[in-house]
Amino acid sequence: MPTRLRRAYVHRLPMRSPDDVGALEAGIAQGAIDPAGIVAILGKTEGNGCVNDFTRAFAVRSLEALLGRYLAADAVRQIAMVMSGGTEGALSPHMIVFEARDGGDAAEPRDVPTSLALGRARTPVLAGEHLGRMQQVELVAAGVRAAMADAGIDDPADVHYVQVKCPLLTMERIEAVEARGQRTAVRDTLKSMGFSRGASALGVAVALGELAAGDLSDATICADVSRYSGRAATSGGVELLDHEIMVAGMSAKWSGPLAIDHAVMGDAIDIEPARQALARLGLNVTGQVPAADRSRIAAVLAKAEAAQSGRLRGQRHTMLDDSDVSSTRHARAFVGGALAGLFGFTDLFVSGGAEHQGPDGGGPVAVIVARG
Repeated sequence: MPTRLRRAYVHRLPMRSPDDVGALEAGIAQGAIDPAGIVAILGKTEGNGCVNDFTRAFAVRSLEALLGRYLAADAVRQIAMVMSGGTEGALSPHMIVFEARDGGDAAEPRDVPTSLALGRARTPVLAGEHLGRMQQVELVAAGVRAAMADAGIDDPADVHYVQVKCPLLTMERIEAVEARGQRTAVRDTLKSMGFSRGASALGVAVALGELAAGDLSDATICADVSRYSGRAATSGGVELLDHEIMVAGMSAKWSGPLAIDHAVMGDAIDIEPARQALARLGLNVTGQVPAADRSRIAAVLAKAEAAQSGRLRGQRHTMLDDSDVSSTRHARAFVGGALAGLFGFTDLFVSGGAEHQGPDGGGPVAVIVARG
């Protein structure tokens, strides 16, 4: 039997509300999207992105209801549905549907040696006392390796983006831990999001060989900002207790025109690395991406974080001093605006909270482009 390739498709669809699955439904009805091939769905919803942001779960339930009309319940559960709350500023609510189909015979000649590859995995449930600690780092690292295997990516250097949806602590979950005679890493539920994101990002770094597990400890997590992954994007949510993981990279086992590259922003207005990633993908632009080229960009995926130093290029910022609005909301809007100025559109997947995801105040950016 000839070896078969897989081919990735990426659909960026608008959302009028957290429960709006109309564009996806239309794509399925028109035959543009095959529900059986959906690997993952990433969405930006218009909630606050904090502990009580139920727009994420609302969106997931709406997606599950739609896809349940086409797929068995177990097949629906296998789809990684990562909803990231918060579309502050002019960020536009949207979803990105990642799909895999048959890509042809591997023996047939093709134009490019490697193409966008997608993989996914789910971890076991994480006990609350392990959130924000090395047990979470190790659990996520194992999950990333499983997702790489699912994608057919052997070399960690070929991975350009790892999306992790991770759990958080609620008071009910904290009380359950304490009833077992254990203690949580933190009792502040909002801070638990940061600890979970940070430990998950370090897990990605370990899996990709960016950091060694032996050089990390519980004390490192959300403390040593010099330790980070340049390819992790983690998002916390109340709607799950395990981790949903999607890996995107390049592989010779996949075909098609789509390619992915990544860059790391040094700070919140450092857009030049993203421009350089575009150039490596064949889009050389000196200013904003021209309208004629924007249709080639399938997705932009980025992380945003307020610098813990309280300064940006020497100037004081107030994102960490605002007691009314979480700094993650400020950072999403700010970085979203900076990147929109480069790419020329606002349905960007910008996620706040970049603990151990890029340097302090910066963050990873991944770009998926259809090669010419």
